[in-house]
Amino acid sequence: MEDLQNITAIAKETILLESNAIANLTNLINSDFEEAVKFILNSNGRVVVTGIGKSANIATKIVATLNSTGTPAIFMHAADAIHGDLGIIQKDDVVICISKSGNTPEIKVLVPLIKNSNNKIIAITGNADSFLGTQADFTLNTFVEKEACPNNLAPTTSTTAQLVMGDALAVCLLKMKGFTSKDFAKYHPGGALGKRLYLRVSDLIKNNQKPEVSTTTPVAEVIVEITEKRLGVTAVVKDEQLVGIITDGDIRRMLNKSTEISKFTAQDIMSTNPKTISTNAMAVQALDTLENNNITQILVTDEDQQYIGVVHLHDLLKEGIF
Repeated sequence: MEDLQNITAIAKETILLESNAIANLTNLINSDFEEAVKFILNSNGRVVVTGIGKSANIATKIVATLNSTGTPAIFMHAADAIHGDLGIIQKDDVVICISKSGNTPEIKVLVPLIKNSNNKIIAITGNADSFLGTQADFTLNTFVEKEACPNNLAPTTSTTAQLVMGDALAVCLLKMKGFTSKDFAKYHPGGALGKRLYLRVSDLIKNNQKPEVSTTTPVAEVIVEITEKRLGVTAVVKDEQLVGIITDGDIRRMLNKSTEISKFTAQDIMSTNPKTISTNAMAVQALDTLENNNITQILVTDEDQQYIGVVHLHDLLKEGIF
């Protein structure tokens, strides 16, 4: 058993070995990679990704990445394919076969069957001279010098290389298609990620009250308004125009100076030129504004700069935007 003191050294050695292998992939990108990207772009079908063993695990991740970035893809296990699942592949589909050696029995059976159906094959293999590498229409070389496994047996560096090559393929397709953050949001509607991409300020304020006072409102009534609306803030409006903001912090600072609140009105303690955000702005923009200005609330206005309501930091926390 290795000395426990060597744990950190082993971890660093593994990471460096794999990172060097990944960096070397840049030397293996060639015209086949370019042609594979172009072919997928012009294809009317899906991308079917297949493999066996650890390569099958990598295949499922590549499928997920392709689907989430606008390229329809489906996984087919290489062993299952030759036992009935070959029907997954349809007329216009492109098949990506992943195999480190490119010479496994399942691959040798599967490749001719795919070619018989006239579907194009893209190989992701660590051996360009293998059966798969030579039979494929496009070969993406993921050669690595050695596995991170000290016995050079367990797929480690090789599967990382496969994954990175799949990412490179997906990102190229994404950029060639002009895939935008709005497109991304359509494929990720759930959870915090989706909300960061589609949730707007108008969605956040729908259930909030709208605290509002005039410049001449006595401070006692301002306190009531802030307390009742439970947002820790109120807008100050004059002639239907937003002119200021009062926070519970402004109230505390006033009371530190004088307890005779009857002497003061809203305009005496308000802050002018308050930070605002449009109802059409993304919720994540509201978060950025709050963080950059070290505030917990921001006033919301419409296209005509009319006061609409308040977004509180708690609204963003509740939606998981943080």
